Amino acid sequence: MAAALERDGDGGTPGAQLVARLTESGETVACAESLTAGLVAATIAGTPGASVVLLGGVVAYAAEVKTRLLEVPAELVAKVGTVDPAVAVAMAEGVRRRLGSTWGLSTTGVAGPGPSEGKPAGTVHIAVAGPSGTVTRPLELNGTRAQIRSATVDAVLRLAVHESGATRRTPTPPSGARGTVGLSGHPDGGSASDRTTPAT
Repeated sequence: MAAALERDGDGGTPGAQLVARLTESGETVACAESLTAGLVAATIAGTPGASVVLLGGVVAYAAEVKTRLLEVPAELVAKVGTVDPAVAVAMAEGVRRRLGSTWGLSTTGVAGPGPSEGKPAGTVHIAVAGPSGTVTRPLELNGTRAQIRSATVDAVLRLAVHESGATRRTPTPPSGARGTVGLSGHPDGGSASDRTTPAT
């Protein structure tokens, strides 16, 4: 799993690619993390020059932190728990809104070693919120606790790199659009059907 975070053959690690892309476009990023507990932000910060794009992050391990600081609806958590794609979407949108960043990244899931909320270890949801809406991906990961967390970091950064590039190819929706959950099977790509659509 660690090898996945090494050089990618296209400008370095996903973290370095994201820093380069956002620096070039004058955009910023903030992170909302549950199971990764700050590893996403730390990975971004590992790239020289990251201070230009990384505004900060919220480690929201507890449900009450998700609802209080990230404004995840308490009724949503009561209904579906914290390991859910809708929660990942709300976390990404919440940190983007609270920190005023161009992009909001989120991770929520079960790192293990045992199950949580009735879901097995390796059940993870990631999301990226940005100018064109919010995209979420389900992950089913195997390995140790450390490997699951590392793979989650890699996946959300790859999704952020993809989405930050896709923004330049798609029109920005009206300001204030909120998303509903869209699912896809792979963090590297996705089609238009994976993107959340404005709520009505």
